[in-house]
Formats: sequence, structure tokens, C-alpha cells
Amino acid sequence: MVRVKSGILTKKKHRKVLKLAKGYWMTRHKQFKKAKETVLHAGEYAFFGRKRKKREMRRLWITRLNAAVRQLGLKYSQFIKRLKEKNVEIDRKILSQIAVHYPKIFAKIVEKVK
Repeated sequence: MVRVKSGILTKKKHRKVLKLAKGYWMTRHKQFKKAKETVLHAGEYAFFGRKRKKREMRRLWITRLNAAVRQLGLKYSQFIKRLKEKNVEIDRKILSQIAVHYPKIFAKIVEKVK
């Protein structure tokens, strides 16, 4: 049986991982074993970071809304409850953008809900 050498494929795989590990500290961007381990961990962190980003953005919107609504004499929970009662279907993201960029329009929305 003929011997098959896989040096080219191995080199390609190593080059790919080392390219992904570019900019890492010390041996993590030089040695394949360390680079591979670090790249795998980085992928895990990136995955969970994408999930966490959604959570943190929602928290930010709620905080902004709470601050804006309190200036107009309501609490966040009361505001959301009244929005649901009046069937105003604007999500928190849009409401927080309106509150930040167009405070007069936001004040009209709050007045309508009150």
C-alpha cells in the first residue's frame, strides 16, 4: 500500500488557526496547540457574548425609559401597564430612542397613556 503524506493539509489547518489567533499574547499566536485552545475559547466567549448583548441592550432601554418616564411623573412599570391597556404597540427599543432623541413626542405619548 502506498504511503499518504498529509503534511500539506496539516500545514493548511495550522495556518488557518494561527491566522485566527493573530494578535494574541505570547505563545498563543505562535504555537499551534496553544493557539487552537485559545481560538476555541474565543469562539465560546463570542457565542455567549452575542446572547448577552441582547440582554444588556434590553436592560439599557428599560433604564432609559424609566428615567424619561419618571421625569413626567410615572414609574416604568405603570407606564408599560398603561401602554398595554391602551393597546399601544411600540416596543421598548423604539420608545427609548424616541425618549432620547425626541423628548417632546415622548411626552405626548406619555400624556396619551395617562
